[in-house]
Amino acid sequence: MPTAVIAVGGNSLIKDKKHQTVKDQYSAVVETVKSIVGFIEKGWDVVMTHGNGPQVGFILMRSECASRYIGLHTVPLDSCGADSQGAIGYIFQQVLKNEFEKRGIEKEAVTVVTRVLVDRKDPAFKKPSKPIGPFMEEKEALEKKKNEGWEVHEDAGRGWRRVVPSPAPKKIIEEKAIEVLAREGFCVIGVGGGGVPVYRRKDGIISGLEAVIDKDFSSSLLARDINADMFIISTSVDKVCLNFGKPDEKKLDTITVKEAEKYIKEGHFAPGSMLPKIEAALEYLKGGGKKAVITTPSNIQAAADGRVGTVIVP
Repeated sequence: MPTAVIAVGGNSLIKDKKHQTVKDQYSAVVETVKSIVGFIEKGWDVVMTHGNGPQVGFILMRSECASRYIGLHTVPLDSCGADSQGAIGYIFQQVLKNEFEKRGIEKEAVTVVTRVLVDRKDPAFKKPSKPIGPFMEEKEALEKKKNEGWEVHEDAGRGWRRVVPSPAPKKIIEEKAIEVLAREGFCVIGVGGGGVPVYRRKDGIISGLEAVIDKDFSSSLLARDINADMFIISTSVDKVCLNFGKPDEKKLDTITVKEAEKYIKEGHFAPGSMLPKIEAALEYLKGGGKKAVITTPSNIQAAADGRVGTVIVP
């Protein structure tokens, strides 16, 4: 059976600021999973990846409150990433199994808490840029910088936030386990939040890092490593657009790698939004991938037939 890596966007977990509870996240996943199981019914094995930004933020907030008011130890960022992988994976496993049984599909879902190796010398470590955790007043932020060594930045007039490095993924340590499980017919949930960033010390020991890896780049690396036949990135828009939000906006149906690179040079894709998704798709295709699709979660089932979204081909 062909295999697809599906990178589930944040809007598949949290619809808006009014619906952020675990119960709300479960309900959001129910809707997304219907489309994914429909995709599986069309004859595909699936490996799912997902974001975890808000969830890691919640864990950090609980950790800060517990430290401030009852003196409990704080949770390091790599543990936050692992915690969120397990919790979000549990939701997906639960919802997937219920949907499988509802449709009479004999299939199991399994979550692999995934570590991703990065280069300790990655330039990102010299210039942290990824905001995490809650907003703070300037005074509190500067105290955190002084007392805990945090890098803090003011965020577009909304307050101050901690920022951490976002290094490029180099190797998915659990890649073989994910590949074997997928080939055996399991629906695998892995590389959550881009994976837990780790590095190999000079003595050979693997250690965690205070960093965050982009989910789409890690998903692209996984898709290449397991020779996935399709790489799908779900997001908040049904198709990639040129001149997005302008009167002359144009939706893209099928484009080539060369055309996508041209549009990048012309500045059509916003950094931190659509640009990394396009770049992740191109990395997959340049690494031997066959087809990448960018669309909304509800369109994932139809992506099996190439009828929706923006399709990028070599």
